Amino acid sequence: MPATESRPRRPHRRPHDDVYARIGRSRIHGVGVVAIRDIPRDTRLFRGEDERVVWVHVARIRKLPLELRRLYTDFGMAWGKRIGVPRTLNMLSVGWYLNHSPRPNTRCDEDGRFYAVRRIRKGEELTADYRTFSDDDLTFRSMSEARRKRAARSQHPRQRA
Repeated sequence: MPATESRPRRPHRRPHDDVYARIGRSRIHGVGVVAIRDIPRDTRLFRGEDERVVWVHVARIRKLPLELRRLYTDFGMAWGKRIGVPRTLNMLSVGWYLNHSPRPNTRCDEDGRFYAVRRIRKGEELTADYRTFSDDDLTFRSMSEARRKRAARSQHPRQRA
């Protein structure tokens, strides 16, 4: 290209481009992902995240101190005898905070990219069906169900034999 011609400029990407959600309070489980603007159906979410995942064998995780094990169990994707996490657990981005729902509003493709399965309104929590990330038989209870059971146990302590 001659020096007198200018090259076409690439559009400058701003840090907030393609950002649709943030970490926020969850009605499902403490912390979750909340839409900060309306998200159209089929929109790719969390663009710019490093999608590379490291798979760690459960036997290695069991040997770690409790707080490190919790990082794997709280944020990792179970697949057989392995758990998938980011290359470093210091890199937990917004997508790793999605909570489970049997009726999710996001889906994940085979490359780990998330998409909106329907229009998601501003303020709505984004969810995923964890069963699609695991070949284990996963069952879930809501936080309110767990609280009710704890309250019932405290009101009626078990009799010791």
